[in-house]
Amino acid sequence: MPTFAVMGRDRQLKCILLGLKVRQLRQMRGWNFEEMSRRTGISPSYLNEIEKGKKYPQVDTLEKLAVALDVSRDFLTSSQLPAQYAPIERLLESNFLNELPLDFFGIRPQQVVEIMARAPGKVNAFISAMLDIARHYSVHNEHFYFAALRAYQELHMNYFPDLEAEAVAFSREHGLPARGPIVAEILARLLTEKFGYTLDYQLLGQQPLLQGVRAAFCAKRRLLFLHPLLDSRQRTFLLAKELGFATLRLAKRPLATPWLRVNSFEEVLNNYKAAYFAVAILVPQAAFIEDLHAFFQQPDWKEERLLALMHRYQISPEVLFQRFNVLSHAFGLHKIFFLRLIYDIESQRIEIDKELHLNRRHRPHASGLGQTYCRRWLSTALFQQLSTATSPWPAETLMAAKAQHMIFADSKEEYFCLAVAKTAHPTPNRLVCAMLGVDWDEHARSVIRFAADPTLERQIVGVTCEQCGWLQCPQRAAQPIEYRRREQRRQIEMALNNLLECSS
Repeated sequence: MPTFAVMGRDRQLKCILLGLKVRQLRQMRGWNFEEMSRRTGISPSYLNEIEKGKKYPQVDTLEKLAVALDVSRDFLTSSQLPAQYAPIERLLESNFLNELPLDFFGIRPQQVVEIMARAPGKVNAFISAMLDIARHYSVHNEHFYFAALRAYQELHMNYFPDLEAEAVAFSREHGLPARGPIVAEILARLLTEKFGYTLDYQLLGQQPLLQGVRAAFCAKRRLLFLHPLLDSRQRTFLLAKELGFATLRLAKRPLATPWLRVNSFEEVLNNYKAAYFAVAILVPQAAFIEDLHAFFQQPDWKEERLLALMHRYQISPEVLFQRFNVLSHAFGLHKIFFLRLIYDIESQRIEIDKELHLNRRHRPHASGLGQTYCRRWLSTALFQQLSTATSPWPAETLMAAKAQHMIFADSKEEYFCLAVAKTAHPTPNRLVCAMLGVDWDEHARSVIRFAADPTLERQIVGVTCEQCGWLQCPQRAAQPIEYRRREQRRQIEMALNNLLECSS
């Protein structure tokens, strides 16, 4: 059975629209497939294929359908749907179905068509509601793409053996160190000699409007621009990621870091694959699992040990925490969340720009809320520490690590958390923090020995100040508007239930 991509967009659209029309007209007349078959001379099975959008009949068959349904053949073959199905028509005429990564979740695109054909009225209402929500909350295609990628990562516990194998084979072929660190010069030479790249370390820094762009790629000339103010760890990761694009032959890809525009899900997925490959060659899996085991078995917590892991592989906090993806695979720690937070020093605003939950939805599931994140998280303490620090060292060495037990005030759930914060070089006045949280159950206690250190902080925390019901919090930064709204609704419901019980 042809998929949307194989069928071609125009043919796909014709099949679906014809199927919807035939089904609607047949049902309006109260005919089942047997009656329709008797009136047209077309087998019930073939009629079913037409209505599901799987087949597009020949001219003589179209004529039989038109005569039996008392409509013109031109009406059946036109792209016009009745007015009440306008949202479905807009969806079909867009490229959205082609770009949805349905196959990653075991869904055939044709199944979506069958649902639409089975209940077009209900699907129409659903699509209308989704479009209204998207417009109201300014939801764009990229939000769906990144949400789909997160779901795909979570489905596979963020561990992909095929990419791990590609990285191992690449490292062996080119004699990369099995226990790090890998210096940028080695990766740059591989890009230029093996893949024919040209590297420019100056021009990007000379463009005033592009000071926030860390890297840009000109595909036509295989020219990679890298910002001159990148620290060595950022530069190493971007070169490794570029090797990922080249080695895995990922043609559809973003042309700038960070993203300027998201064009398709394939770009989002390929960017993730290249980044995964980069992390896997910079931090070889076997060596890192050994190092992580030794780190976890320490009897007490020391910040220097976590920073030493980064120093050993000469990687950034983001790369280190991405490599913690082996926790589920190698240590059986499945209940995990990852966050990356950005802190603007001038406005003192904190945002979550990356969030991943493995095995289930954990606290603090909160990215994109536009609210005030809890000031008792360890990430906030790190931001405050770095924003007031004065250091004679280069900006790339200005970082700090912290560990903490976070106990959520509303649910009483406890997580053991690690975080590392650093300057968001070359972006001025910004700090970035990578944070890992592990559900503090019996298995986690047996794996992470140093987390039992009695000197570690145990903080009662919330998600955002607006939602938090701990009204005596000494570090509250915003009024509990959402909590009071929920509490008022709860009290109204209780009063209403009491009234109804008294009346029964």
